Amino acid sequence: MTTLAPANAGVAVQLTELRRTYAGVNALDNLTLHIEPGEFVALLGPSGCGKTTALRCLAGLEDPDSGTITVAGRDVTGIPTNKRDMGMVFQAYSLFPHMTARQNVEFGLELRGQDKSRRRARAGEMLELVGLEQHADKFAHQMSGGQQQRVALARALAIEPQVLLLDEPLSALDAKVRTQLRDEIRRIQQSVGTTTLFVTHDQEEALAVADRVGVMSVGRLEQIAPPAELYSRPATPFVADFVGLANRVRATSDGEAADVLGVRVPLLPGSATGPAVVLIRPEGIRIERAASGAADMAGGAEGANATVVSASFLGGHGRVVTETDAGEKAVVQVGNAEVTEYAPGERVRLIPRGDAALAVAP
Repeated sequence: MTTLAPANAGVAVQLTELRRTYAGVNALDNLTLHIEPGEFVALLGPSGCGKTTALRCLAGLEDPDSGTITVAGRDVTGIPTNKRDMGMVFQAYSLFPHMTARQNVEFGLELRGQDKSRRRARAGEMLELVGLEQHADKFAHQMSGGQQQRVALARALAIEPQVLLLDEPLSALDAKVRTQLRDEIRRIQQSVGTTTLFVTHDQEEALAVADRVGVMSVGRLEQIAPPAELYSRPATPFVADFVGLANRVRATSDGEAADVLGVRVPLLPGSATGPAVVLIRPEGIRIERAASGAADMAGGAEGANATVVSASFLGGHGRVVTETDAGEKAVVQVGNAEVTEYAPGERVRLIPRGDAALAVAP
């Protein structure tokens, strides 16, 4: 499989104060987003949050009610889609059924007036890049869903677009193929250096492939940050709740720290003060089994007594659901080999690890 040197360093993309309204509902509410040259940005959020509308406005498939869109410093707001030099891959593969894989990849080049020999060479190069050089003469119905989506990606890249737009391109695929193809998309994007905007509702996809992930809610960008920062330092309650899993534990906060399950836990900037709910990740809590027949730990010891409700094996890790003596549910992540050690009704001790958490108003 070939690896191409980046054709260019990519271009900067700027969406500034975009607004788009449908029937009185704000699909985009003063959205501002900057994408660095060659950067891979993913927009993540629930259905109706505005992420696809943002992509379609960038593509020229929809016009914002107000705001500006610039690409490489050029204002493209209001410019037709075919004048924006963008490659697009959508959830539906959208291959021409009467064309082979090679002919599909050549199509955009033919529209641009390239001669047959150059089209053939470029299509071959792109099909090799996506690992389908042996399938060049197959029609869509002769290929799997994953192979068809690779052809769609090759077709989008063949024209050497300034910006690559991916609108939930993997959601129609099964889990294993989806994982393989997302890794391929990232490898290819790094190879060609194209500035890329990827829209998805799948958190794992976004966190796995993007340089930065933007979380959207009701037309607004709640936070945009590298994946590790977004997960470990959520800026808003919505991000903390939406990205990953978070326990909600009652506590009293002074804005800098809070007593959570008997342990003093540092708080992230922007945390609420006074009576609050602290959002703490399952992996941020350690669980200890009581010795057989042993009494619960004394009240002065770190942590909180709890009872196991259920335990689940999830492949790479396990998850134990507990209920504290104060009546609060707490989910704890454990190693996959440990999960069988916890039976419903068993008494345990929960001890926060001290990772910074976010406190929100109850």
